[in-house]
Amino acid sequence: MKRKILLIRLDKIGDLICTLPADQVLDENLYDVSWVVQKGMGQVVELGAKKRKYIEIDKSDAKNAARQLASYLKIFDPDVAISFQCPWWVNFELYKADVPIRAGVKSQWHSFLFLNHAIRQKRSKAEKHELEYNLDLIYHTLNPKQTNLYQYFEINKPTETDILEKYKLKPNHYIVVHPGMMGSALNWPQTEYIKYIDDLIQKDKHVVVTGTDQDEKYLTDIKKEFQSNPDVTWLQSKLNLKELVQVLANSESVLAPSTGVAHLAASVGANIKAIYSPVRVHHPLRWGPRGPHVEVVMLLI
Repeated sequence: MKRKILLIRLDKIGDLICTLPADQVLDENLYDVSWVVQKGMGQVVELGAKKRKYIEIDKSDAKNAARQLASYLKIFDPDVAISFQCPWWVNFELYKADVPIRAGVKSQWHSFLFLNHAIRQKRSKAEKHELEYNLDLIYHTLNPKQTNLYQYFEINKPTETDILEKYKLKPNHYIVVHPGMMGSALNWPQTEYIKYIDDLIQKDKHVVVTGTDQDEKYLTDIKKEFQSNPDVTWLQSKLNLKELVQVLANSESVLAPSTGVAHLAASVGANIKAIYSPVRVHHPLRWGPRGPHVEVVMLLI
């Protein structure tokens, strides 16, 4: 009979992509694995070449999310739960449900009270990749036999080209520039992005600029410079997640800072130049994107 394993990561795109491949060392013949992810992140899970079972909960609505998690714990009835990152009440629900093995990082107060198989990890030292830290939790808790899988979150290249046709983009004949980010690390100033885009245009390259409404503070000056330029296609707030992946997958290359888009581009096999800070807590050794065609550009500070 398969052991039931619940894996929990309530975080944004990049952090989730650095965690999902940890389940690749779990033999599907031996383990029944389910994920708990943040509301809205199920669409990221579904992009994966490996099909995964999951539920979404909204950590910003703790009362309802806790109730939803408690209900799922009764249904799934896991033998093991591993909290990669979550608020205190998640571990409390695991404790209340009497999950036999409750694993995670031994650090905050709730990990001492509600977990019974936690380990110490000093992730802030950034001595290895986030995925390796997550795999350490898997190995410590379950001691799986599979250890030689190529470990990154793989997204199959989309077969659809409708969004390219809509914006008159020719596959492998444009370069994506994504200046925006969540602000959790250092980024290029807009002047550097402007220089980079201008240099591409001078080389007869077509540029596609992507972003969301939340990225506006990273795009204001760039927009003034290039929004009306025929060599630049401006796709800020015009793409859903699947459409964005289609644009990334069919690009000649992608430039992005430390953000989820860099991880998506790497996962779908795009040529990604990722801008990272040498500051320890931001360092690509821990947070860099993983995929077959990744180049890291280090900031000078």
